Formats: sequence, C-alpha cells, structure tokens
Amino acid sequence: MKSKTPTSAARVLSLLLLVSGTCALAQGRSPQHLSGLINDYTPQLATVKGSPYEMHGQWSMDIHPEWASADFIADMTMSSYGRTAAGAVDPTQPLVNPHTHHIKLTNMRIKWDMTGCPPWGTPTLQGFQLNGTVSLATGNGSNGAFETDPPTSTLQVCITGGDDIKFSVTNSNITMVFGGPATMHFGPQAIHGVVRKPASDTIGKDR
Repeated sequence: MKSKTPTSAARVLSLLLLVSGTCALAQGRSPQHLSGLINDYTPQLATVKGSPYEMHGQWSMDIHPEWASADFIADMTMSSYGRTAAGAVDPTQPLVNPHTHHIKLTNMRIKWDMTGCPPWGTPTLQGFQLNGTVSLATGNGSNGAFETDPPTSTLQVCITGGDDIKFSVTNSNITMVFGGPATMHFGPQAIHGVVRKPASDTIGKDR
C-alpha cells in the first residue's frame, strides 16, 4: 500500500507558504498617515459652561487600507475669556481657565462619502469620514469631567477637499462633531481644522 504522507506533507507545506505569504503582504502594507491642525472656537452657549472657548491643537489619523479602518487622535488646548463688570464676555481677556484634551477613535470603519458632514463656506467636493464612540476623552490627562466612565460620547471626523485634478488638494479640510456627553463641553457644532500633509492624497483612491 502506498503512503499518503508525502502528498499530505506537500499540502500542509503549500498551506503554510500561502499563509506566511499573506501575512507578510499584510505586514508590509504600512498604515497611510494624515495629520494636521485644529483652530476654532465654541460659540457662547447656555449648554456649555464657561463658553465661548478658543480651541487649538493637532490631530493625526492612521488609515489601514486592508481593513478599511482608521485610528484617530486629537490633542487640544482650550481656554475661555474673562468678563466685563457687566458680566459680558471680554475678548481682550483671553486664556482664562486653560486646559488640555486628548481625544481618540480606535479601529473605526471608514465611510467613503461625505453624507452628513458639515458644509464649508467654500464647498469641499469629496472626502471620507469616521463615526463612532470615542475610546478616550480626557481633561488635563484624566477622564473628562463631562465624560462617562467608560466613555460614551460619539465623534464624527470628516476629511474632505477638492477634486482629484491639478492644482487641487483632495485631503485638505477636517471637521470634528461631538455627540453625547462631550457636547456639554465642546458644543454640538463642527470644530474645524486643516490637513497639514497633503502629500498623502492617494488615500482612498484604491477603495
């Protein structure tokens, strides 16, 4: 009787080579990276204690094309304004109650459209977005006083820009919109920023 061992061994070896090759391919595809700045303010809102606030910071996003997912983080400073004797906001007295925030979205599925994204005065023409529950929302390093434990606030991040033509930047703008408990501090309006590294404009073209 002939042994089937060589045939079985060959099949196992082929399977191992296929798996190892697939893993090497996946490991060889580095995340695509975007980063930029945030500069905006919250309007004076009855629902946001201490508003209006100035907001400044930086953000970054690592996109994993093979999984159609991304990780996002924003590092921000915020400060409010002083008040006049009559109690009105005084823009000549900035930088009152300065503090910091770190915001994260982890392993969020990418939506390759701008449906529901906030409009810009000069319209953006294409883009993609992340939308989900934050994995981190700090105030001065600790879980934010406005946030639940664990966090339940949501965040929509839209990356948008111009047409994919000469003299245009396809990934140029960013907006952040909070939902849930975080709106008590950041407000429900869009927070605006800019993409600092337009060299990554190939992101999303092969989707």
